[in-house]
Amino acid sequence: MSNPKTKVSLSHRRPVLTVVIIEVLLLLAVFAAGAYATINELSYTSPVLISFIPIALVLMVYFTWKKKWNALGFRKLSSIPAAGWVYYSPLLLILVVISLKGMREIGVSEILFFIFFTLLVGFVEESIYRGLILKTLLPKGVKTAVITSSILFAITHVLNVLSGQDAFQTVLQIVYALLIGAVLALLMVKNNNIIPLILFHFIHNFIQFVGNDNSDAFIGYDLIILLVLVLYCIWLSFSLKKTPVSAGIDHAI
Repeated sequence: MSNPKTKVSLSHRRPVLTVVIIEVLLLLAVFAAGAYATINELSYTSPVLISFIPIALVLMVYFTWKKKWNALGFRKLSSIPAAGWVYYSPLLLILVVISLKGMREIGVSEILFFIFFTLLVGFVEESIYRGLILKTLLPKGVKTAVITSSILFAITHVLNVLSGQDAFQTVLQIVYALLIGAVLALLMVKNNNIIPLILFHFIHNFIQFVGNDNSDAFIGYDLIILLVLVLYCIWLSFSLKKTPVSAGIDHAI
């Protein structure tokens, strides 16, 4: 019998409210950093650096303080069953396709910067969307958790409208982010390991940043990737229906 005096966390009592708070705080941090960078005419990567570095530090302190690293999927890769690795194979296909545009001329210092930058983004975004938000909503059901976390992940990419990007590219990126978010969320539910997701996120963004800026020529490839992602989501969804959700998932945040 549970102790009536045991303190129940906000995420247990109000999971939806918890998710709203997390998303609002993230958007406020990014908007504030963006405003500061615009006023001071800083580089286009500055808003992310200004907002994500302190967020990353807060997340690491919080995960350590609450001992949530393991519960949020920060586990050894060996914890993934041998049969589970096949579900990551389409991610490799996506990385191959986006790397086809080649690499622009770039110096070593810039490469090192983008390694740090994309690792930062991968850690923060996966920890928030496939970690905190997804796990908070899982008691509401896998479908609710996956769809909501994916939509919120896509919403953050609406900020690209402010960077002068054309409407078609913005819509394409939002849909792309929505499908990528769904795939990564389903993989998290499937194997309960966030490390492969962070690595994919990191490599994916790194290729995008150091690649040639010839997005118009690669619209066809983007559409192919979107089709792959749709089929990928269907495959993962059916696989979850056939097998139980990965054991040991801790919903408490």
